[in-house]
Amino acid sequence: MEKLKTGVLFGGRSGEHEVSLVSSTSIIDALVTSGFEVIPIGISKEGRWYTGDGVMDFLKGKESFGEVHPAILLPDAEGGLLRWNEGREEVMLDVVFPVLHGPFGEDGTVQGLLELSGVPYVGCGVLASSLAMDKAVSKELFKARGLNVAECVWFSSERWEKDEERIVKEIEGRIDYPLFVKPANMGSSVGVFKVHDRNELSDAVPAAAEYDRKVVVEAGIMDAMEIEVSILGNDDPLASVPGEIVPSNEFYDYDAKYVDGKSKEKIPADLPEPISKKVREMAVEAFKAVDGAGLSRVDFLVTRKDHEIFLNEINTIPGFTSISMYPKLWEATGIPYAELVSRLIELALERGRVKEKLLTSYRPKEDWYK
Repeated sequence: MEKLKTGVLFGGRSGEHEVSLVSSTSIIDALVTSGFEVIPIGISKEGRWYTGDGVMDFLKGKESFGEVHPAILLPDAEGGLLRWNEGREEVMLDVVFPVLHGPFGEDGTVQGLLELSGVPYVGCGVLASSLAMDKAVSKELFKARGLNVAECVWFSSERWEKDEERIVKEIEGRIDYPLFVKPANMGSSVGVFKVHDRNELSDAVPAAAEYDRKVVVEAGIMDAMEIEVSILGNDDPLASVPGEIVPSNEFYDYDAKYVDGKSKEKIPADLPEPISKKVREMAVEAFKAVDGAGLSRVDFLVTRKDHEIFLNEINTIPGFTSISMYPKLWEATGIPYAELVSRLIELALERGRVKEKLLTSYRPKEDWYK
């Protein structure tokens, strides 16, 4: 394990670019401490790929940084990272750890490139990543699986522009205020709005649509605890103890998560044992529903009065700073940060070995195609 060339992918074309930089800094530190050979791979907000020991400072906009070279991951089933310095140099990667939150990283796009490159990678595959990222589709899947979700309506931004009045009537016919408006494909509460009336709804939908062509409107669950569970594993996933987020703002928005530092957490969450057990079981079921692998964080709303459980969403590349809920929940469950990162590498390699055994060609009885 010690000499594995481990590419860590961070940055990206996403509203969660900055979160990715912080998460990947913690992961790189843990990998280096554990003896891995880390190859940092940064993606700018414009989508340009770079590598070198100065790429993190470069993406953070610092004036002084080390070596930075343009790079590209080759989709040729050899796991090669091609970087340009004096000439061209190809680095063969043993495994990749994507730390790309949000679109163009958490949504299956980068996972597809990694599949083409033939290099094992940490986390969910193409299908699970894209399903989990799309809140409109994933909620339909969860409902079909028998998992309780809040009432929601989704629509395209184009449809809203053409028929706003009809959509507003549809929303108000199914969901009471206050409600939440969010982009279908985004995380870290970017573009999410709590809406109290029709005027706020008319302002919130176009603002959410700046981040995605699909918009989700869902019911607000009143007087509810925000509960999170971390998942670790491939075919036999484990669930951490649940934790509760106590947001500093009206809801757990971007500022409450990352900026003001005033949000609190309770680990483990103050839940009756049967409810805690049910939340963990639902988290595993949601992970299996999307065919997850490696890791995810599953978020719930649990009403304080009668402890009704609503599955909110599943995050396939959750925040991974040393103070993020995903690693903190596992630490409370008995797996410290550095060990957690190493386990994720092992799970990636395990899944890679399974894929290597699969046939990728077929020999017909006759050469009919010639």
